[in-house]
Order: sequence, then structure tokens, then C-alpha cells
Amino acid sequence: MPDRLKLIVAYDGAGFGGWQSQSHQNTVQDQLERAFKRVTGKRVRVHGAGRTDAGVHALAQCAHVDLPNRRLSPTDWPNALNAFLPPTIRILRSRYVSPTFHARFSAKGKIYQYRIWAAAVLPPLEFKRAGHVSTPLDFNLLEEAATLFVGRHDFAAFAANRGQLEKSTIRTIHSIHVRHRGSLITIEFNGDGFLYKMARLITGALVRCALAKTDLSKIKAELESGRPIGSRVAAPAEGLFLIRVIY
Repeated sequence: MPDRLKLIVAYDGAGFGGWQSQSHQNTVQDQLERAFKRVTGKRVRVHGAGRTDAGVHALAQCAHVDLPNRRLSPTDWPNALNAFLPPTIRILRSRYVSPTFHARFSAKGKIYQYRIWAAAVLPPLEFKRAGHVSTPLDFNLLEEAATLFVGRHDFAAFAANRGQLEKSTIRTIHSIHVRHRGSLITIEFNGDGFLYKMARLITGALVRCALAKTDLSKIKAELESGRPIGSRVAAPAEGLFLIRVIY
């Protein structure tokens, strides 16, 4: 039996084509697999807890890999891999786990955070770190709209087509916390799973509501029917962070 290594990975997604391996070979998964080959001399497959889109960041993505042997201790793997990774990808920690653990299928939920800079000017250090809204937002309305998404719903109206049918578009959002400090607004989603672009489409709906470009009744109708009504806007990828995978 191979030895299964669990990894906690942080990355700045701005320079990569997302998590999942692609033909251009500039994704986070591609970078990790190249680093493993440099360390082990063999090709291994890195399995992530889920995909993140191009431009999306992660503070604690989870992944696992099956290794032919325990040539390094868990504390040595981060340093060994980080030596061959770009500085915008870092292994934070690792440990050997049971072969029954799976980064994706063992996950019970995820926490995402969306960052919005609501002011006329986006500071340079927030570039590629936050979605920019240059006009004032009604924060109270933003909070009220967020409560509509909490609970178990059919989120088909807040998902994009990835080219394959989902077995189910029903998901549970356990909580949404909206906070603001000065011009920075954060929206934190805790759910049992997220459909393709779901967090970004929900954020887009919340912002449109806070700008009086849509209303609460439209969001309610979309959640009840599972169908989009009129146009939809996905918030830019650069404001989204995968905070944690829950096991």
C-alpha cells in the first residue's frame, strides 16, 4: 500500500489558471506535481479538495498524494516541496493519513471569503486581492440579502455550467457573515459544498441588491424556483479566498 500524505496549501491565484491541471500546465495542481517529481523522481497525482477558478486564492486548500514510501518525515515535506515551488504557492504543513482519507470525498464543508473594496479608488495593494465597487453600498441591505441564502436551497440559479451536469444543485449554507471595516467589506460563506461559481454569483447578487440594481424578491424567487430571473453577475475571481476545508 502506498503512503498517503495530506497537504495544506496556500496560494496566490493571480498568476495561475486555477487549481485543476490543464494543457497549458500553469495551474496549482501542475506546479505541485512538478515539485513532487523533482523531490521523488517520480510522477504522482495530487488530489485537491476541490477546484478553484483562475485568479481565486487559497489560505488553506487541502490535498493528498499517494507516495511509494515514507522517504521524508511529515515535517520535512513542506521544505522539500517549497524549494521547487514558485513563491506564490506554499505548503504550510503535511502529515501522513489513513488510506481511507480523501481530500475531496472526505470533506464535510468549506469556508470561503469574498473581499470587496467599496470606495472610489482601489489601493494598489488591494489589486488582485479584492473586488472593487466604486459606488457606496447599502450595508444593511447587503446583510439582509445575505440571510436569504442561509439554509438548504436549490442553488441552480446561482451556479454556472462547467460543461457537465451536477448530480444535485441542492446545497446547505450554514452561515454567511458580512463585516465591514472602513472601505473593506468581507462576506464569509460556510457551507457543505459549493457549485461552480456559486460563491461569486451569490456575491454578485448581494452587491447588486446593495446597489439597488435588484431586490430581495428576485433573490427569493430564484431560490424557490431554482431558475435565474434576468441577468446574473459573477463577482470577479480575484476577491475570492478559500479559507478552510472542513473534515
